Amino acid sequence: MNKKKIILITAAVIVVAGVAVWAFSGGSKKQEVKYETATVSRQDISNFVTATGTIEPVTEVEVGTQVSGIIDKIYVDYNTVVKQGQLIAEMDKVTLESDLASAQATYDGAKAEYEYQESLYRRNKGLHDKQLISDTDYEQSLYDYRRAKSTYDSSKAALEKAKRNLSYATITAPIDGVVISKDVEEGQTVASGFETPTLFTIAADLTQMQVVADVDEADIGGVEEGQRVEFTVDAYPGQTFAGQVTQVRLGESSDASGTATSSSTVVTYEVVISAPNPDLKLKPRLTANITIYTLDKRGVLSVPARALRFNPVEPIVGKDAVINDCPGEHKLWTKEGNTFTAHPVQTGITNGTYTEILGGVDEGTTVIADAQFGGMPAPQMGMPEDIERSPFAPGPPGRDKDKKKE
Repeated sequence: MNKKKIILITAAVIVVAGVAVWAFSGGSKKQEVKYETATVSRQDISNFVTATGTIEPVTEVEVGTQVSGIIDKIYVDYNTVVKQGQLIAEMDKVTLESDLASAQATYDGAKAEYEYQESLYRRNKGLHDKQLISDTDYEQSLYDYRRAKSTYDSSKAALEKAKRNLSYATITAPIDGVVISKDVEEGQTVASGFETPTLFTIAADLTQMQVVADVDEADIGGVEEGQRVEFTVDAYPGQTFAGQVTQVRLGESSDASGTATSSSTVVTYEVVISAPNPDLKLKPRLTANITIYTLDKRGVLSVPARALRFNPVEPIVGKDAVINDCPGEHKLWTKEGNTFTAHPVQTGITNGTYTEILGGVDEGTTVIADAQFGGMPAPQMGMPEDIERSPFAPGPPGRDKDKKKE
C-alpha cells in the first residue's frame, strides 16, 4: 500500500470520527446537514498591486536667474495665477545698468577705431597697388585694421552680453500656471554660480495632476500603461480617486536629487498615474496609497471560490445519497433531491472570494457552495489542488513525492 492511499484512508478515518463525535455529542436529537447554495452569475474579478506615491503637477517649471544680485521687487505670492510672459519679479539693476553703460562706451570707441583703421587700410591698399607706398607701410595698415576689427567684434559681444544680463533682471513667467513655491524675498541676495538659484516654482495646470508611485520590483512585471488605478490620500479619508497608468519608467525610482536609489533588499520603479483634479482637492506633495489593477475583468461568469472545494463524501451526505461523479480537476456540484451531480469546469482568474468559470456550467445554475452540521462547517475531502491554497500553508504530507512517482 503506497503512501498516497494511506493518507486518503487516514483522512477518511478522521472525517468519520469527526462525524461520529458530532453524532454522539448531539444526544438523541438528530441534526441534519444544511447545504449552502450559490448561483453561477457574473461578477467583477480583479487582481491588483499596491504602492505608495506622491501627488505632483503634470508640468512644473522652476524659475531662476542667471545673474547675481539683490531681489528688488516681487509681484507674486503663493497660489498666484500667472500668464506666460507676466512680470513676477525684478532684480536691482544699478550694477547691471552700469555694466551695460561701460560695455556701450567700449563698443563705441572700438567701433570708431575700427572704422578709422578700415578707411586708412583701403586708402593705403590703393596706394600700394600703384606702388606709391612701401610694402612695410601697407602691411602696418593691414595689421592695424585687423586688430581694430577684432577689438570691435569683442566689444560688440560684450555689449550684447551686458544687454542680456540686464534683461535677466526682469523675471517673467515662462508658462501659464499657478505659483506653488516662492523661495526668495525682497532684499535677498542671490548668487548665480555653477547652479542657477531657484526663485519660484510654477505648476502649469492643477486640474490635471499625476501620481508618481514607487512599485516594488516583485510587482512591476504586471504593471502596464492603460491599467485602471484607484488611490486615496489621508487628507480625504473615505474618498477614492480614479486614475490610469500613463508611464512605467525603466529606471529605478529616484530621490529629489535625481540619483537612482535602491537598498540591498528592495528595488522600486517609478510608475506615473494620471490624476484628474477638477475640484482641486489634490494638493502637490500629498502622499497617495495606490491600487493598480493589473488584471481587471468586468462581468465574468463566476462562483464563490469555496464552491470548488465542496466534495459530497459519504460521511457528509449519508449512505443513501446518489453521487454521480466524473473526472476533472475542478468540479461544481448540483443537488436534486438526494442526488449529487458533478460538473467539470474550466476556471480562470480568482481574487480569493470568486473564481472565474470559463466553461462547464451555464449562467444561472445553482451549485452547492458549502455544507454545515448544525451551523458548523462540514469536513471536506478531495479538495481540488491549487484552489485557494495559502502560499504559507504546507501541502499534504508526501504530496511532492507522490507527484514525482506519478
